[in-house]
Amino acid sequence: MVTLALARSGSELFPHCPPISSLILPPTANVYYMAIDPRVALQSFTAALEEHLAAASSRRGDNDPAVEAAFSSIMETFEAYEDALYDAYGEVTPLVIYDETEDEDEERDEQEDDYDDVADPFDDDLEIEEK
Repeated sequence: MVTLALARSGSELFPHCPPISSLILPPTANVYYMAIDPRVALQSFTAALEEHLAAASSRRGDNDPAVEAAFSSIMETFEAYEDALYDAYGEVTPLVIYDETEDEDEERDEQEDDYDDVADPFDDDLEIEEK
């Protein structure tokens, strides 16, 4: 029997660990995730914030890959910290990760709702009142 313990494999916290999907394991293997110490996760999160500040202060254009990588690192390390905090103490932070795709989805839904409000002159259910 094979037992494997991973701590957020393939993440920026543990870049040396391959992602689980790339591991070839026998079907009888047991995979367990190790809990990360919240203090270690917090240190990684604050380091990611510092890296983002450094990248933002030396930005080389609107789509600077260093800033985008630092932005992603903040999101990943924050999620790892929040998971570790919850696993260890059952506690969460008052912070929420801003997800641009959710805003785009909401805007699209609002536009569809606005489109639905427009009367369709070819709609068979349209009632016309005669004067």
